[in-house]
Amino acid sequence: MLRHMEIVAVLLLGALNGITQAQAQSFSADLVTVNADGRDEKSGKVLVESGKVRIDAPELPQGFFILEPSLKISYFVRPSQFVFMDAKQSSQLTQLLVPVDPDAPCAQWQMMAKVADIPDSSPAWRCERLGDEVLDGRATFKYRAVSPKGASITAWIDPALKFLLRFRSQDGSGIDIKTIELGPQDKRLFEIPADYEKFDPKELIERVKQSDVWIEPPKAAPRTDE
Repeated sequence: MLRHMEIVAVLLLGALNGITQAQAQSFSADLVTVNADGRDEKSGKVLVESGKVRIDAPELPQGFFILEPSLKISYFVRPSQFVFMDAKQSSQLTQLLVPVDPDAPCAQWQMMAKVADIPDSSPAWRCERLGDEVLDGRATFKYRAVSPKGASITAWIDPALKFLLRFRSQDGSGIDIKTIELGPQDKRLFEIPADYEKFDPKELIERVKQSDVWIEPPKAAPRTDE
């Protein structure tokens, strides 16, 4: 009986270690966009806690993203309107800024591409390890990654954080994760208030169709053979 309990304990410990290893460390950092000339442009924030990610994207100051990859959730939240919506294809950041396996990051990016409902996302992301490199004093794994659409990026993954620190597209533009501060983050920053409503553009269109303001688009005239 004692031997059986020891085996169960070892199996449970292994499972817990697997869960721990699958999650990125908790941290906050600056999110800096970089233009094709390599110059910093705009700055936002990225926060990670318990597998969740919050992105305050510099190009979308009217709201922020909340990602929970384990549940395949990707939302854009607009506090001024008390609404949130599926992020879908609103930003490439929601596909790349998620916890990853440092030895195989493309699997997680592929999954987030499907969450974003990317057309033709059936071809898998492909990752090629290029070597190791130090960024701002942090060791990283350098990859060349090709998206389902065939776009190639260079990505630097921090194996300790299990998170991307930099990516560059073919034209040289991209993002940098800088000024990293390790430590637990306020869980409230990753929650959507209970009084916020989920906005569904498709539902809004259907409502408009039922109203007097909807005008059906003209149908194409049938083709006639000359």
